[in-house]
Amino acid sequence: MHIEGTKIPKAFHVKKGALHKQLGISQKKHIPVSTLEKLKHSSNALTRKRANFALNARKWNHKG
Repeated sequence: MHIEGTKIPKAFHVKKGALHKQLGISQKKHIPVSTLEKLKHSSNALTRKRANFALNARKWNHKG
């Protein structure tokens, strides 16, 4: 999806902490990679997307 009339991709909204809340894990704790890998095969499409996003975001260069 692009902004109309441009080649700039449309921004997406990320609900921070949604996967933690869904799993009942404190936001102060990391979700193990093994758990994220299992969630990528969930029957719930939203859970699959959030798990996949979390795995990809781990690779980004986070400041802090």
